[in-house]
Amino acid sequence: MKEKSFTVKNRAGIHCRPSSVIINTIKQDFPFCKFEIDLDGSTHEINGMLALISLGLAQNTTGVLRVKGDEEEQAIEKICALLEFEFDFPQNK
Repeated sequence: MKEKSFTVKNRAGIHCRPSSVIINTIKQDFPFCKFEIDLDGSTHEINGMLALISLGLAQNTTGVLRVKGDEEEQAIEKICALLEFEFDFPQNK
């Protein structure tokens, strides 16, 4: 099992669109991995969009992502990067 800390940077947090990108990446690229997010000592399995959205991950929320299964190293790096990505639709520069 691998684990890595993350901080949400998206101004609107992890809402429907970012959740869709994250969950689609998990299902397409890492179907044999189990993903969990630990927030303040409470662990939540991430197995769908609703599970991710219901965590209420607002901007500056910090947590720990845990991955167990095939390709743990690649999975944790890619999903942590998505959790920290500034999606902000449309992108403002």
